[in-house]
Amino acid sequence: MARLRLDRVLVVDVEATCWNGPTPEGMESEIIEIGLCELDVTTGERSARRSLMVRPERSTVSLFCTELTTITPEQAAGGIGFAEACEILREQHGAGQRVWASWGEYDRAQFSRQCVATDTRYPFGTRHLNVKNLYSLMHSLDRELGMADALRHAGLPLEGTHHRGVDDAWNIAGLLAGLLGRGNR
Repeated sequence: MARLRLDRVLVVDVEATCWNGPTPEGMESEIIEIGLCELDVTTGERSARRSLMVRPERSTVSLFCTELTTITPEQAAGGIGFAEACEILREQHGAGQRVWASWGEYDRAQFSRQCVATDTRYPFGTRHLNVKNLYSLMHSLDRELGMADALRHAGLPLEGTHHRGVDDAWNIAGLLAGLLGRGNR
């Protein structure tokens, strides 16, 4: 088993196919963008800001999904396969040896479901950090906030486009840096 590396946290946010209402017959929600940002835990610096567009294989990008994420069917169709994206996370970002974080449990659960459904090796190790839960605990809130509300609560601007994985991962990493007492760089 590889040794856990604690120098950086890999912050991940996914966007997945979605619909305004129930999932259409014969389709499954699947990842179409993996946004990531590496957070240096010592300095609070954010780096390796990256978007991996992932080609859907069991669904299509709906108009509702495009309106929410700005990701068009053409952009998603030009993406890489899910297994290749998972390999990039492991090989280029050390996902299996790092703590990884997301805003809530959705991203972790979506990766787990999709890996099982596609017989793809899970890219991450066992150390997942739920920043949404941590933020609420650290600020003694009576409920968990959405990411945009947490940014407002922290007095931080939302950088980029909300519901784009690459921008949400960047913003989540900024919130996590603040929780670690490293400022928001």
